[in-house]
Amino acid sequence: MAKTPATIYVCQNCGGQQRKWHGRCPDCGEYNSLVEERFRPTPQPVGKVAAASGARLTSGSFRETKPISYSDIESQDDARTSSGIEEFDRVLGGGIVAGSLVLIGGAPGIGKSTLIIQVADKLSKNNTKVLYVSGEESERQIKMRGERLGLNAENLFLLPETNLENILAETERLQPDAVIVDSIQTVFSEKIESAPGSVSQVREVAGQFMIFAKGTSTPVFLIGHVTKEGSIAGPKALEHIVDTVLYFEGDRHHNHRIIRATKNRFGAANEIGIFEMTNEGLSPVANPSEVFLQERPEGASGSVVTVCMEGTRPMLVEVQALVSGTKFGTGRRMAQGFDYNRTSLLIAVLEKRVGFQLANDDVFVNVAGGLEIDEPAADLGVVAAIASSFRNLQIPPDTAVFGEVGLTGEVRGVLQAQVRAREAQTLGFKKLILPMSNKAGLEKLLGIRVVGVRNLEEALDELF
Repeated sequence: MAKTPATIYVCQNCGGQQRKWHGRCPDCGEYNSLVEERFRPTPQPVGKVAAASGARLTSGSFRETKPISYSDIESQDDARTSSGIEEFDRVLGGGIVAGSLVLIGGAPGIGKSTLIIQVADKLSKNNTKVLYVSGEESERQIKMRGERLGLNAENLFLLPETNLENILAETERLQPDAVIVDSIQTVFSEKIESAPGSVSQVREVAGQFMIFAKGTSTPVFLIGHVTKEGSIAGPKALEHIVDTVLYFEGDRHHNHRIIRATKNRFGAANEIGIFEMTNEGLSPVANPSEVFLQERPEGASGSVVTVCMEGTRPMLVEVQALVSGTKFGTGRRMAQGFDYNRTSLLIAVLEKRVGFQLANDDVFVNVAGGLEIDEPAADLGVVAAIASSFRNLQIPPDTAVFGEVGLTGEVRGVLQAQVRAREAQTLGFKKLILPMSNKAGLEKLLGIRVVGVRNLEEALDELF
């Protein structure tokens, strides 16, 4: 008598498995997230039996694995393939690595499919055979998008399929040099009796594509849906399986898009690429600093330029602040593009160490251009913008600042000060206010005056 498939309840938020249904997941505490799934385990041969029979029948013809001495492994630093888009190569760490598994997530309509088909077009022009697996669009829809973008990809093959076993069979037949899956939430495996997009299906499909990528040295790009909170839908294990996780940032109603690498095994994390959405698709932005500063107002208080680092790239961004009297008993604090708790902390430092009376004022902080800043080096820029608006005094437009502010009002040194200073010099700034500990070695910069400060009082005296 055949054994009945096991029934389990899987949390769609964290992936935890339970024997019975709960109104609240015992692992993550999410309510109404347990979904009934049936799993029919397939016997897997082990040891010599597995080697002889080939346990992974759905994963293609893989190379035999044996222990290798670390000293005998050849370096692969130069074994990268250019995608043909410089900003995309920067985010990946210098290019596409053979056998890498890349996950791309973002809000609907932000440009994920547009970017990946542009990458496929660039790769196909270099005699690279690309297989585009689409579970959401037909081949005619993809063709229409390509014609709108002016693409002519001769080595691009479209496969409208959602069955994992059929997809792996086609990769075995076609032998592509790169695989694109749009999207992973639509692909399902016949081994698991649950709906596509469930935790079990996403985990199994990602695991099979990981085995395929590593075994055949074929780069695989997975496009993933995101939840309303902005994280990639599915279990957190999905981001652990892949080699690189890329997130699209920015508002889809604006022209500029930011791609950020939150995880990268082959390059620097938090590296970003800046694109502009045009009629011809996503166009790389060569100098992002000019983009973020091109509409900076002249002669207005509450505006200052700070230098931040995004991965290995220095960027000059405008920090704006508005201080106005409140209509209520206590002032509001609002921050966009900067951490709210950090903003409240810096306001408290201004009140305690400098003597500003901001308790009865509303304080609003904004990073122009939609960029998210999460490094301490922007502290001095936020403080300077708030002080400028509070005193209603303009900061000279050719002045840039950066530095970390401590609770005692001291200005602490930051990393990569020389790279930041050179970026400010390149864009024509004449004065740079930075921590005193970072001033050494920067006096030789031509055309720019470097001022080192030890605390907030010195910084504000120098600014005003």
